[in-house]
This record gives sequence, C-alpha cells and structure tokens, in this order.
Amino acid sequence: MYKVIDRIMQGVFLFCGLVTVACVLVITVYLVVSGLPAIGEIGIIKFLFGKVWASTASNPTYGILPFILTSIYGTFGAIILGVPIGFFTAVYLSKVAPLAVKKSVGFVVSLLASIPSVVYGLVGMLVLVPAIRKAFNLADGATLFAAIVVLAIMILPSIINVSMTSLDAVPRKYEEGSLALGATELETYLRVSVPAARSGIVASIVLGPGRAIGEAMAVMMVSGNVPNMPELFGSVRFLTTAVASEMSYSSGLQQQALFSIALVLFVFIMLINMLLRKVMSGGDRK
Repeated sequence: MYKVIDRIMQGVFLFCGLVTVACVLVITVYLVVSGLPAIGEIGIIKFLFGKVWASTASNPTYGILPFILTSIYGTFGAIILGVPIGFFTAVYLSKVAPLAVKKSVGFVVSLLASIPSVVYGLVGMLVLVPAIRKAFNLADGATLFAAIVVLAIMILPSIINVSMTSLDAVPRKYEEGSLALGATELETYLRVSVPAARSGIVASIVLGPGRAIGEAMAVMMVSGNVPNMPELFGSVRFLTTAVASEMSYSSGLQQQALFSIALVLFVFIMLINMLLRKVMSGGDRK
C-alpha cells in the first residue's frame, strides 16, 4: 500500500516538475518567435543601440538603448543603496539583536516582501516624488533617482531574509572557536560568520536585482516613463515599463518590437539566474 502511494506521489512530483519546465519552454519559444521578426526588420544594431524610441511617429524609430541603460543604471543604483542596508540588517538580526527584536523586525521584513508593487509606486508617487522635487528644486520629481530609491526598498526583503537564513545556519562552534582565540564579537561576526555564509549572502545579492529588473508598475509611477537617455534627475523609461505602457494599443511592427523588448528583458533575467546557479555551485564545492 505504501509503495503504491509512494509511486503515485513520485508521479505527481514528476508531473509538476515537467509542467514547470514546459511553461518556461513555451514562454521562451513564444518570445523568440514573436520578438525576432521585429529585430530582423529593424536591424539588431539599430534596435539595441538606437537612442530614439518613437513608435507612434509618422516615421517610427525603434531604438531601445535608453531602456537598456536605464534598467542597468536603475538596478545598479538599487544594489548600491539596498545591499549595504540589507546586509548589515541581516548581520544585526542574526547575530546581535535580542530574540524579541529579531522576531518583530523579521515580521516587518516579511510584511515588506508581501506588499504589492503598486503600493510601493503609490507611496513613492505621493511622498517620494514631491520630496525629491522640493529637495533638488526640480520641475518634476519623477526621476531615475526616485526609481532607484523605490527599487532599493523593494529588494531589501530578499537580501535580508536570505542573508539572515545563511548566517543562522553557520555552526555555533565556528564562532565559539574565534571567541576562544581572543577575537571580539564584531570581528567574529564579520571575519568568521560572514565568510562562512558567503554563498547565501552572494545569492541574496544576486536575487535582489532579479526583482529590480523585472519590476514595472512601481517604477512606472515614479520614473516619469519618458524614453530619454538616462540621467539621475531626469525622467526615464525602463525595459519593463516600455512594454507595459504601450502594449495595450500597439499593433504591427510596434507590437513586435515590444515583444523584442520582452525578449531582451528575458535574456537579462536568464543571465542573472545563470549567475546565481554558478555562485551557488561554487559555494557548494568549497
């Protein structure tokens, strides 16, 4: 009886795994089939390195270099702001904070992860954008800087939770040995615990940008959604927002070009996942 149930469950798990793989394959094939024709018609050089996107003009042009650079700068800026805050928060919660503080702050971090992106965008649009406009005396506070701040906040839960889990998994005997040799608690945490949890911490840093690159609604609400070359205090448009803002009324070559943008975005995300797998496998070998 138990063997029959075991085989049935193995079949169920196998089916679920195959469905997941099939979904990824279908998405990949669909994006390639839908996106390559536009790249072929426009020209890959003009498409990837063109600086002007005017899809609704009488003589339309489809250059997505501003979107690519904006996505890269926005993600990199979010990493610069979010990673140090998330990392040191994880170290504090895992190694220094009292249990009550760890539980309460951990609950808040989990709550932060569950907030819909549109709420981040709404708060950013109503609070952050006016504050940036007043602080820097700008005509409009919807800028790349506002998007970076929002994205940095949104990637914090991934960095904190994964890093904290990795730090909690470090054997206590490592730290006890370091303390017995005369190291201070701070030296032990930074020179023993953190290196021991390096693989998980690096993985959290890689996971964070995955959400930053794929975010659309929040950045659309705070970045201005204008296809300009990226400037820190200028209105910009990301790869994701380019697709989301025009897909509803697009047709013909414009629609195919939007699928091509989605294909470029998909390649970016795949590269991040490959990097994550490489980091994790490297940590396992050590």
